[in-house]
Amino acid sequence: MRFKEQTPDEFLISELKNNKEEAFDCIFRRYYKGLCAYATNYVYDLDQAQSLVQDCFVKLWANRDRADSIESLPAYLSRMVRNRCIDHIRQVKSLEKLHEKLELEEFVINAENSLLSREFEELLVKAISALPKKSKMAFEYSRFENLTYKEIGVKMNISSKAVEALLSRALKLLRKDLQPYFTTVVLAILIWMSKL
Repeated sequence: MRFKEQTPDEFLISELKNNKEEAFDCIFRRYYKGLCAYATNYVYDLDQAQSLVQDCFVKLWANRDRADSIESLPAYLSRMVRNRCIDHIRQVKSLEKLHEKLELEEFVINAENSLLSREFEELLVKAISALPKKSKMAFEYSRFENLTYKEIGVKMNISSKAVEALLSRALKLLRKDLQPYFTTVVLAILIWMSKL
């Protein structure tokens, strides 16, 4: 059965309840453009408005078995579209707040990391400069010039075993001097993770 433009809404609603796709198609053609214009007043974007209106028509079809509760089709569809637009706006605002929160957290984390990195660097330089002369020299050759124990031994005129002992002593002293920093970093990480 082909419905005409003048077919009353009440008849279309009744046929919609009886699963008549032609009735749904007629309702869609009759109200779609006007509802898109109406939705645009809320979302200010024609593509988004069309998508939201289409969502409403999908819902209308899915709930067609309850169509007999519709008293006024234009009012019912307008209310559906308005509510869908409001839900969409809430979702967008919620996502914007989430993005702002994540950006702020990322900024804070980067700032903290930068600060911790600078503090650590300062402490490390201070701790290295406090090492005994030969341990400091062996450590700098090993870590900054990437020399092997044998190459360090040649430069310092000592055995590889002596280099190993000097580096072991240097690392032990550095661990001791930098221990408070590592405790602070671990505490900061634990506090940050507890906020998640």
